Amino acid sequence: MPRFLSVPLLLMVVSIVLLLHPLPEAQGAQAAPPTTAKTTKAKKQGSAPAATKPTLAATAAATGKAAPQVARPPQSPAKKTAATATKAKTASRQTAQPQAPAKQGSQVRGPGKAAGKGQQQAATQIASTKKSASAQQTRKTKKKAKSTTQNKPRPAVTAAGHAPVVGASSGQGIEKQISSRSAIILDAKTGEELFAKYPDNPRQPASTIKIVTAMIALKSLKHDDVIEVSNHAAGMPSSKIFLETSKRYRANDLINAVLLASANDASVALAEKVAGSEENFANLMTISARMWGARNTVCRTASGLTALGQQSTARDLANIFRYAMQHDEFARRMHEKSITTSYGKVLRNHNKALWRLDGALGGKTGYTVAARQTYVGQFSRDNRTIVVALMGSETMWADLAKLVDYGFRKQKEEQLARLGSATTGGTSRVN
Repeated sequence: MPRFLSVPLLLMVVSIVLLLHPLPEAQGAQAAPPTTAKTTKAKKQGSAPAATKPTLAATAAATGKAAPQVARPPQSPAKKTAATATKAKTASRQTAQPQAPAKQGSQVRGPGKAAGKGQQQAATQIASTKKSASAQQTRKTKKKAKSTTQNKPRPAVTAAGHAPVVGASSGQGIEKQISSRSAIILDAKTGEELFAKYPDNPRQPASTIKIVTAMIALKSLKHDDVIEVSNHAAGMPSSKIFLETSKRYRANDLINAVLLASANDASVALAEKVAGSEENFANLMTISARMWGARNTVCRTASGLTALGQQSTARDLANIFRYAMQHDEFARRMHEKSITTSYGKVLRNHNKALWRLDGALGGKTGYTVAARQTYVGQFSRDNRTIVVALMGSETMWADLAKLVDYGFRKQKEEQLARLGSATTGGTSRVN
């Protein structure tokens, strides 16, 4: 055989042997070229083989059903190796797939946070809207109240020249409008309390306590009794009528001097005539005051000048004066604006309410630095009568005018209320 034919023939034999009995090492290399060729062919055609012909496994993964088991012919070692590699790739892809839901979950949370922020913003806007609406409503209410107040008619002025007290039904308005540290208003007929501001606080009574001095003198002395004046009595500070130790005076004149002119010297002269000394007379004053309804009054002087341990209250003064005004002679003297004594001296009443306030029947004033301004008096209007007492005032006459007007309005309200309740009760009984 020629040599050039033996070499190709040998190569063909070797190739046939390798095809019939492939080496294990060459199986992977032989399996790879077909895949590469197919891939190259697919790229040239412009489409992926998997997309053109989906496998059963891909279809099962998409539908969620298990892939049907199909009988397969025995595979060669090379195909087994390729299948093993394919399974490994599939397993690696399935292992990586669970991460997708986590990302999807994170994507879901994002809108939730955005929605939460949106809700908070909406709630804030609603709250601010409500707040602004409330503020506008408040401003409207204030404007309405202001316009209503401005449109209210002004209160009519009373006969005494004073406007009625605002808030008469509660008493809180009048309490803030007066400067008196303590005050009280009583129904003169029944003793019922109509108004009170610290009525039981003890204070120095000043000259209002002279009503006790005058009442004891009226009960103990006759008009023509002669009164001698001691140096102690003549030496009293003002106010006084300047009694002289060398002269004698009638008891009637000195009683008028005590009640109208608030004379300190006349008070002590009467006290020494009745009890022998001012100290003994002061003890008699304390006992008499207790009998007349004053439970917290202690007297140390006949004149009311400031003294240690001396005290009274607005309630006590009102009760004493209410009792004294039931004495006709006392009430007559208290109503006089001026009186001329038997020896020609004119005594003017210190109680300016007699010509300033409508319905004034009588009253007693007082003043010391410790007591400040004090007053007790009785007033009558429209068949109603009240007693007013105040202590520790800085504007006595203004306070008194407000208290008097308030007292009569309060008394009228209570009387109407009683009449209304009585009428209602009678009607219910008839029915």
